[in-house]
Amino acid sequence: MESTHPPLHARHWPALRFFCLAGLLGLLLGCSSLPTIVPDLDRDAGPPVQLEGTHGPLSAAQSKAILDRLSSSGQTTDIFARHLALEEAIVGSPLTTDNRVLLLQNGPATYQAMFAAITAAQDHINIETYLLDDDEIGQRFAQALIDKQRQGVQVNLIRDSVGTLNTPTAFFKRMADSGIKVLEFNPVNPLVSRKVWALNQRDHRKLLIVDGRIAFLGGINISGVYSGSSLTRAAHPRIDGTTPAWRDTDLQLQGPVVAELQKLFLAAWENQKGEPLAAKNYFPPPEHAGRQVVRAIGSSPDEPYSLIYATLLSAIGSAETSVHLTNAYFAPDPQLLAALKAAARRGVEVTLILPSQTDSWLIFHTGHGYYEQLLRTGVKIYERRGVILHSKTALIDGVWATVGSTNLDWRSFLHNHELNAVVLGAEFGSQLQVMFDNDIAESDAITLEHWLHRPLNQHLKETFARIWEYWL
Repeated sequence: MESTHPPLHARHWPALRFFCLAGLLGLLLGCSSLPTIVPDLDRDAGPPVQLEGTHGPLSAAQSKAILDRLSSSGQTTDIFARHLALEEAIVGSPLTTDNRVLLLQNGPATYQAMFAAITAAQDHINIETYLLDDDEIGQRFAQALIDKQRQGVQVNLIRDSVGTLNTPTAFFKRMADSGIKVLEFNPVNPLVSRKVWALNQRDHRKLLIVDGRIAFLGGINISGVYSGSSLTRAAHPRIDGTTPAWRDTDLQLQGPVVAELQKLFLAAWENQKGEPLAAKNYFPPPEHAGRQVVRAIGSSPDEPYSLIYATLLSAIGSAETSVHLTNAYFAPDPQLLAALKAAARRGVEVTLILPSQTDSWLIFHTGHGYYEQLLRTGVKIYERRGVILHSKTALIDGVWATVGSTNLDWRSFLHNHELNAVVLGAEFGSQLQVMFDNDIAESDAITLEHWLHRPLNQHLKETFARIWEYWL
């Protein structure tokens, strides 16, 4: 098994050293732990869910009619009756209707759509990212943004300090010299920090907003590792001769939900004490773009608990038929583990697609340590072949779907700023299901019998990795 799992890429070693340092500091200062995340799921859901459209909040009757339509078009599920009001109470952001959602399933398709939107920009471009590499893809993005800035389109960029640790200062200086506003999120260097130094809080969001009308979010960073397509058997090119293509998922969004994403970006800028932004039309009148119902959810370590995690746990707890999760980094805390096992025990089909190879040796083997107990309760586990799986998606009962940046690990739930979109209804759910089925076809099933006979060195790796679980 050792030869099938590539080592960490060289560009990840500085970040690994950083998190090891953070881990040692945490051991000295004391570790926080995940609180009981989800409010009482047995309480009354409260007032009916109210949707927001292009002209503001819909009436209770209009909202009910839309939710009834979504419910009737899918499987028998408790999601709409039980979960949505609680989700709204947890998250606070509205369910918006009149949206268009396009599913983007690999790097080339996502980058092509992003470059088209950037080229067409007329007013402003807001971009928030964890990684922005100084490679061919990063240079293309930088030049496209510089070109728009010179045309009078204001570009505002939030880049995570750790994620861009290996990107030369000159790369960002060139952008700043063109007039682009570049904000370093939680600088590693405490001498340049603009607020309380938060070494372990990272910005893991991936967000691009153009003119306040079109947005992209998901798991894709700006890096050449996404240059290869991962959709077919024939399209598994090796990027550098050793590393396979990365498999990721993003969304292109238009409609009222874009304003909610814009609020999250501007709040992040303000929270990081960035310099005042140029006056631009950040909130144009919303337009009717489609029929999709979408909620934007941003999570922050400054909140009592991860809003994305809370709503995911609630959705899994409300599932009646199926829970289909695809995730790059899997190290569940006791609550998520209990929710998955409880769903399987009550007859819900729980299926996980996880990586067969990874860029993170520690998180990979940490996740393996949970396989046996999940398999014993009836959870199905598959490992995706031929690619570096980086997707973060969930589909529950075929009608509640989420795509975003959130991994199923402690770092995402406790330490990272993350961003997801929840999309309701069988129309989008069926698209995500097709993608899920295609990934299953390219995956290997992990059976309990096979897993119990794994080599001793595998057990040792899992034990060692679990020591670092909290900090991965």
